[in-house]
Amino acid sequence: MDKIFVIGHVNPDTDTIAAAMGYAWLLRERDAGDFVAARAGAVNPQTAWTLKRLGLDAPVLLNDASPRFEAVTRRLDTAPPDAPLREAWAIAARTWGLAPVVDADGKPCGLVTGASLFAFMNEMVGPHPKRQEMKLAEILEAPCRDACQTGIPQFPANARIRDSLNRILREEGDNFFVVDETGHYAGVCRQRDLLNPPRLKLILVDHNEPRQAIASLEEAELLEILDHHRLGNPSTHVPIRFTVDIVGSTSTLVSEQIEEAGLSAPAQVAGMLLAGLLSDTLVLTSPTTTERDRKAAERLGRWAFVRAGPLAGETIQAYGQQVLNASAGLTARAPEEIVGTDLKLYEAGGYRFAIAQAEVTDLVQLAEAREKLQAALSALRDKRALDFAMLMVTDVVRGSSRLLLTDELPELSDLPYPPHPDGTRLAEGVVSRKKQLLPVVLGLLER
Repeated sequence: MDKIFVIGHVNPDTDTIAAAMGYAWLLRERDAGDFVAARAGAVNPQTAWTLKRLGLDAPVLLNDASPRFEAVTRRLDTAPPDAPLREAWAIAARTWGLAPVVDADGKPCGLVTGASLFAFMNEMVGPHPKRQEMKLAEILEAPCRDACQTGIPQFPANARIRDSLNRILREEGDNFFVVDETGHYAGVCRQRDLLNPPRLKLILVDHNEPRQAIASLEEAELLEILDHHRLGNPSTHVPIRFTVDIVGSTSTLVSEQIEEAGLSAPAQVAGMLLAGLLSDTLVLTSPTTTERDRKAAERLGRWAFVRAGPLAGETIQAYGQQVLNASAGLTARAPEEIVGTDLKLYEAGGYRFAIAQAEVTDLVQLAEAREKLQAALSALRDKRALDFAMLMVTDVVRGSSRLLLTDELPELSDLPYPPHPDGTRLAEGVVSRKKQLLPVVLGLLER
């Protein structure tokens, strides 16, 4: 539990993954802590291509922040069922006064506890005068299986504690077995620890809205936020470091902090951060691009394009185009994947809605895939219980987008994007969901 996870939003894009990896690297180097890059969902094709190009592994996957049984598990020493009871006695003397009994296959049999020992000695001695003369050494030669308490509840190590709280509270015992996915002994946990488990420590990057964050965020200990989006931040019990700045990518902010620390990122890390920056700014052509992004790109290029690195001989423009081209086209992916990969949820004006974005190099692809995308978008709306959903298909070469909507709400009738006969809308010059499309939608819903 000393680990601190650096993690981005669900449905992560390249900037989210890059920022998590780059910031975790910086914090390890600068602060000498156990910082781990994580992700809250599957990587998209562009990110997968970038990771492969750089020879990097994807960050560890965290499904949600709810504490697991493994967080409070102690792997105590064990005794075999046929071993003499004195072995369990010796273990109990070094632990919490108990000894796990585990068979040769690694499956838990029971626990030798103070209560089970007393019950066993009472059974062995009882009211019989002759037995009362037995020496303790004789009793301790009995097999462990005869003196252990069986029927001890078992819980999977990777299961959420909160899902089993009712069962835990109903049980009379205070100690439980924890097993791995195959049912083998993983350790022992105590009720007192289960009722107050340590919280997962998190640093959020590239988002600050709870609805876009890892599930069960409220059960974690939030330490810091580093972002470049609008405010929608969660409440915290204590002050935290909170950095939100007007730049085109979170990777830009990470690169600036690396420079401020007097460090230079390794070629692979710099290449990942550069990919995140170029992806989010459409190779520095998006209206979200700032002068700081351009300086960050030059800085990261200097670190990434070294002779011995995986990007030797590349240029910012050439590498950026490769990153953008790595986004699979509309016809190469399932419609459900397209509308669900780069998806963000919002609330405004009493409406809950989602805006997804897919990048292509030619909007001609949309004609063939439109009907299936429309159906997938409607299914997404129903599944998430949304009032409406929107897909922004962006031509990264020509700098324009087409919009698909599930519902033409009266509030959205004034969208400044002319409708096409096929039901889509043309958003000429619109490439940024964050800076161009979302403010328009929010303005119409909240007026």
